[in-house]
Amino acid sequence: MPRTSSTSKAVDNGSEPAWSIPSLREPRYSQSLERGLAILSCFTAKRPVLGIADIADELGMSRSTTHRYVITLVALGYLEQGASRKYRLGLRVADLGLSALNSTGLREHARPYLEELRQRTSYTASLSVLDGTEVLYIDRVRSFRRSQGRTELEQSPGSRLPAYCTAMGKLLLANLSDSEQREILASTKPAKRGPNTITSKRALRDELEHVRDAGFAVNDEELASELFAIAAPVRDAGREVVAAVGLSAPSAMISLEEMVDALSPHLVSTADRISARLGYRRADEQS
Repeated sequence: MPRTSSTSKAVDNGSEPAWSIPSLREPRYSQSLERGLAILSCFTAKRPVLGIADIADELGMSRSTTHRYVITLVALGYLEQGASRKYRLGLRVADLGLSALNSTGLREHARPYLEELRQRTSYTASLSVLDGTEVLYIDRVRSFRRSQGRTELEQSPGSRLPAYCTAMGKLLLANLSDSEQREILASTKPAKRGPNTITSKRALRDELEHVRDAGFAVNDEELASELFAIAAPVRDAGREVVAAVGLSAPSAMISLEEMVDALSPHLVSTADRISARLGYRRADEQS
């Protein structure tokens, strides 16, 4: 969606808005829908959180008109208001994003590797992306072990969990820019979920710094009692972390130390092969 430049912003007084696309106009064309989509398109990876003034200035709309559209988008779930009273994309956009991810092939690319990971480890393998303060499951291949199903939570593609208490969530949070991470942590309200849940934001920041340095995340009964998990990053051609691959297992079947030592090489290999399908190349592979 075209956006206004600093020299061509229009005033919302009935003149042609800076964000409009005159060539697409026809009797059935909806300007209201165009405005709503233009507002959503303002939110980017570099600018995930915006205020009314930010959006109005970028699109050349009045603040009152912008506020009316934003309130509607909040009511429909496409935007949500954070602790700073500014806005970010909401979960309904994530639903569209999940459909887009499916259509662009991330789930299709990853599925055979997740199935192979399950086969090699016998435990549940998952793929997720970050959506605000939550992880959104793109795919999940359950363990063949019947006893593991009694311990695990009932998650499936489209399910969400708090990012702060999951291995995949911590890994994805750790790889955000400092400003994005601060904004999301400001909206996060850590609550006790398992015996080892990190409920202090300071401790959580320290944990995320450790995860970023290690390039790997561990969940030691933070989400639920008797449940361990590990996670590794999936990167795209631009070397950005776009998803996480995780393995989960009940504590009755394997110790966390054994899980990290014995299973992490399989997990990292799987994440690397999915990344390669997305165009990622390690530094030593680049010419």
